[in-house]
Amino acid sequence: MNIDSIQNGIVIDHITAGRGMTIYRLLQLDSLDCSVAIIKNVHSSKMGKKDIIKIDAAIDLNMDILGYVDPGVTVDIIRGGKLAEKRSIDLPERLENVIRCKNPRCITTTEQELPQLFRLTDRERRVYRCAYCDAQAK
Repeated sequence: MNIDSIQNGIVIDHITAGRGMTIYRLLQLDSLDCSVAIIKNVHSSKMGKKDIIKIDAAIDLNMDILGYVDPGVTVDIIRGGKLAEKRSIDLPERLENVIRCKNPRCITTTEQELPQLFRLTDRERRVYRCAYCDAQAK
């Protein structure tokens, strides 16, 4: 398999195997007008297997989505074909419009213009709760 290196763009690395497509969908990478490569089940000495996403453009990423889906990922910023910056991602304290509240009695089901807000309540178990009704995110 041959996947070219990128000159200016982003590499999302150390994605837990199988979560690459979820990240692709939530970041809406299908709407980009550039090359995007998803490499699944790559051998990794640290993780066993991992996924990698390469984006051949310098775009703004929602780091909250990355932290929510897979807090162990790293984001490599590539400029001029070289690694310019490496960021480690952690669980975000707050999520806005990343997931939706499933509680049918939550105000967000009737008031569509309200943002979907969740706060991290248990870091160890990765539990998020709705800021309006306190329902646990599924």
